[in-house]
Amino acid sequence: MKHILISTLSIAALLAGCKDKTSGEATIDDKAQSVDSQTTQNTVEAAPVYDLSAQYKKFKPVKMDVDTSFLTPSERAVVNKLMEIRKPMNAIFLSQLNVDNPKIRRSIMNSDLENKAQVLKMFDLHFGVCDPLADNKIFYSEGDCPDGGGFYPADMTKDEFNNWIEKHPRMAEKFKSGFTVIRRRGDKLVAVPYSVAYKPQLTKIAEIMREAASLSREPSLKRYLNLRADALFSDDYFESDMAWMDLEGNIEVVIGPYEVYDDQLFGYKTAFQMFLTVKNPEESAALAKYKNYLNDMERNLPVEDSYKNFGRGSESPLVVAYQIQGGGDNANGIQTIAFNLPNDERVREAKGSKKVILNNVLHKKFDSVLGPIGKKVLVPAQAALTSRKYMENNTLFHELSHGLGPGKIMKNGKETTVAAELQDLYNGLEEGKADIMGIYNILFMMEKGELPMSEKQEMLATHFTGIFRSVRFGTESAHAKGRTIQYNYYRKTGAVTWMPKLKRYKIDYEKMERAVRDLTGMFVRVQGDADYEKAKSFLDEYGSLDDEARTVLNNLNNVPVDIRPIYPRKI
Repeated sequence: MKHILISTLSIAALLAGCKDKTSGEATIDDKAQSVDSQTTQNTVEAAPVYDLSAQYKKFKPVKMDVDTSFLTPSERAVVNKLMEIRKPMNAIFLSQLNVDNPKIRRSIMNSDLENKAQVLKMFDLHFGVCDPLADNKIFYSEGDCPDGGGFYPADMTKDEFNNWIEKHPRMAEKFKSGFTVIRRRGDKLVAVPYSVAYKPQLTKIAEIMREAASLSREPSLKRYLNLRADALFSDDYFESDMAWMDLEGNIEVVIGPYEVYDDQLFGYKTAFQMFLTVKNPEESAALAKYKNYLNDMERNLPVEDSYKNFGRGSESPLVVAYQIQGGGDNANGIQTIAFNLPNDERVREAKGSKKVILNNVLHKKFDSVLGPIGKKVLVPAQAALTSRKYMENNTLFHELSHGLGPGKIMKNGKETTVAAELQDLYNGLEEGKADIMGIYNILFMMEKGELPMSEKQEMLATHFTGIFRSVRFGTESAHAKGRTIQYNYYRKTGAVTWMPKLKRYKIDYEKMERAVRDLTGMFVRVQGDADYEKAKSFLDEYGSLDDEARTVLNNLNNVPVDIRPIYPRKI
């Protein structure tokens, strides 16, 4: 658990030491502006100033216009109804990050801070007082940043949790479930189902979903919404996840608890989120061919067959969508540009997983972030190769690659999963695997003639530039951890060379291609072995940024870290 601080280090200083989202009083819909800076001094010199205004400005406000003119009146009514889920879902997620968050927000509201409005907006941006771009430092003097979020008692340690399960083995399944929170009852620990812990908000969400279902004329959407509404009270999402995989029509929506990034204690507990989007059928159809190669991609992995997984389903729909609104874990801080769901290995074995690219979010990020970064990372001739096309393709194949490699495994004669064995280490490793394997699979598609071989350098340049987009997300970010490993391996193998006069990198494309292959194999083997200590050593070996990387990051101060999308309230 990270303790209370009022002034903290700047992100540049933090990266120098890097080793490697129900209160009825207000909604989490507004975003913040600026705050007076404070300084902390030690006996030698003043520490770098934590400037709340500068931290907030790292998120560029962007208006998100989405063409919904093709929707029928019924579809429009469904979308507008589903937009109402945002408020109760944000309320759940707020307490999932920290059970004290509603109380902390009331404290800020009732305070006499001169910059109260600004602090509130920063709180709403990050759903709490922890700034992930500054190593989860505190910008308000009440509260803390528990590693286990609001999923566990703030003072509970990993040892206490594990010892309790060891003494009460029949409770292990419920305690490790992705759909329970752990609470203290006297001197005992208990697992409380989400359906109980968040009942008031889930009741409202289910009501909205059922109303939307009644407005819909699309049978598959109607079925999904009703099944998902039921699942909110049973904590069993399997049937509704299967229904989501079969969703048809213009509306692509997913609602529920999925990602475990915010459980940095064990990586067990899922956060509630909503993606409300409309599909682009033409763009989706253009990508459909790649799902036919999933088994070929699995066979082509540069590892022994024992690490390959041919048991997953291969339906794996590919969807290009335009986001209309996000909620919960899809509304705070760094914005999602694509997702690959569901995470339930039972669904993946039956049907695969659905990959959804949020093109309007991705395009805004390229224009505001990745494009400008490219000019400051690579030597000029290579910087010019950074392209939106390969930000799209790299993102697509990242999501495809989440569905490849080890998932369900046998360990010590027992069936388990990679995620269960690697616990809090899994997210960083999985994001790193998907990144590097995505590049490996693009190279494979180029060999197959599905993508132009002549664009290889463009793809690799965009990929390397993207590393510096992700490592700015904060030292606790899974994406930053995965990308830091890639950076260090490229440096170790000579795939990139630092040019001191230009303060830029130069790519050796042949070496990078070999490094992509070798590092893909390393990630897959670390996951497949599912050895916690071995995985930790791998992360530690490649988990810190060097002086050259910090130089580049310091040169990116005028480039936004991410966007702050402003979505319509109604269509």
